[in-house]
Amino acid sequence: MKSLAALLIALMIWGLGLLAFTGRVDQSTPAPEPPDADGVVVLTGASNVRLEAATRLLEEGKGKRLLISGVNREATRADVQTVTRAVKPIYDCCVDLGFAAANTVGNALETAEWAKSKDYKSLIVVTADYHMPRSMLELSAAMPGVKLYSYPVKTDLNAHRWWKTTLSARRMIVEYCKYLAILGREAFLGLGPKDKDKAAPAAKEAP
Repeated sequence: MKSLAALLIALMIWGLGLLAFTGRVDQSTPAPEPPDADGVVVLTGASNVRLEAATRLLEEGKGKRLLISGVNREATRADVQTVTRAVKPIYDCCVDLGFAAANTVGNALETAEWAKSKDYKSLIVVTADYHMPRSMLELSAAMPGVKLYSYPVKTDLNAHRWWKTTLSARRMIVEYCKYLAILGREAFLGLGPKDKDKAAPAAKEAP
């Protein structure tokens, strides 16, 4: 009986967390106008709307450069420009394409490397509404010293009534589970020694 009660409590907590997660996604759009930042990064996906939104932010001067992370390796710069509908002079001078990322973890690593190479300390992050919570976790973990501003793009997923269709329910539940997995990973890593603690013995040994 105790194990059954514990299971029911765990399921209730999980369910309440799912409702909070879906509510957060539902309330995230339309996104407020973000403050100016050093750069803009957009994570590619099934829809081109987020690419158009990120390009608009660049053209409005919200960032100095735009990184499109996770570009299909078979796509050319001309192909991507067509999708983004970017003004050619701005596209030619200020848009960088990242071909290395194949998932959200890869997006975070690719973005962190780009931001470091440009010495950027603030970024506007553009991705789908349901994907934004997990993306912000991954990006924050990859570059803790960079200020991140979320700019979620509304999708055809009805976050307010996500349970109405099998597709929406599956997408939201899977995304929530992935989000919890990252929270668990970061909590576990947080229990370990900090970088400065690891470096301390080496500093003492130096002549």
